[in-house]
Amino acid sequence: MMNSMTTETTVAIAVPLEAEFVERVRAVDPSVSVLYEPDLLPPERFPADHSGDPGFRRTPEQEERYWEMLGKADVLYGFPNENPAGLARIAKENPRLQWIHAMAAGAGGAVKASGLDAGTLNKFKVTTSAGVHALPLAEFAAMGILNGFKRTAELAQDQAEKVWPELRIPTRLVNGSSLVVTGLGEIGLETARIARALGMKVSGTKRSVEPIDGIEEVADNNGLAGLLASADAVVNTLPGTPYTEKLFNSEVFAAMKPGTVFVNVGRGTVVDEDALLEALENGQVAYACLDVFAVEPLPQDSPLWNHPRVMVSPHTSALSAAENRLIAERFCSNLRTFLEGGELPHLVDTVHFY
Repeated sequence: MMNSMTTETTVAIAVPLEAEFVERVRAVDPSVSVLYEPDLLPPERFPADHSGDPGFRRTPEQEERYWEMLGKADVLYGFPNENPAGLARIAKENPRLQWIHAMAAGAGGAVKASGLDAGTLNKFKVTTSAGVHALPLAEFAAMGILNGFKRTAELAQDQAEKVWPELRIPTRLVNGSSLVVTGLGEIGLETARIARALGMKVSGTKRSVEPIDGIEEVADNNGLAGLLASADAVVNTLPGTPYTEKLFNSEVFAAMKPGTVFVNVGRGTVVDEDALLEALENGQVAYACLDVFAVEPLPQDSPLWNHPRVMVSPHTSALSAAENRLIAERFCSNLRTFLEGGELPHLVDTVHFY
């Protein structure tokens, strides 16, 4: 899609964003006009709180101004109200819309939940912030691996009970151990880089099987069980799609060797939680570090909350104080590509929704 440099491109900021980053968007090109009305956006409660304070309410007049502003945009920064319903509404109300940049890395789920048909979805592009979260997620995954190998759950329990064990139990060396990463995308490769720095041998899965520098073996999901047989730790980074639904089932957990450390920073739907609990009980999984769950927030009656060898993280491992800056930088780079008629990266696949 070629945009003449003389044609004005209107960008509307649909979600909370600091003024300094709005100015960066303005500075991309003189042909860019930015619509930004902070009083129409909910205040952030923490860095990169794209939904903002849930108690925030626009007056009817503000609500009208918000949708009027979004209706003038060629490009949107964020989904309206940061939800699928907002996406569905603007897609129908703004025929000039050409591109929306989503805050999430896994925005496919929200696009699917909007219920928009293929014809409508093909009228504009949706890009994600995939890759922006790779480093914080990879660092979190490394923490999960180290927690499992260094028995931090047992140490915390002993400390809480003021127990000084008579028999000293050795910890496991990460160096020389084997890691399997399911999903060798940007998050997976960043996890592999950190794991290799710790001395781990890394293999993993990818839909298109091809050699990857620094990765011992690459397989698709059909070859996952074979990779797991020799793995000491497993990190899942896969998105939630029909192809990944409950990929980690009883059969896959049974293919792991006893004592495996399991980390999930992808999507909760990729794991059959009953099968995971069973694997924790029978020792196939020694420790699980989970940032995502099949149902979020994790239901109060879930046994995962109280399991002595499970860390529950409330889907915050991607969050870092730098996130808004990183997303804004990604958007500015994409905007330059858009203005020059180039191919936008990280497009949501409107067939598989990832």
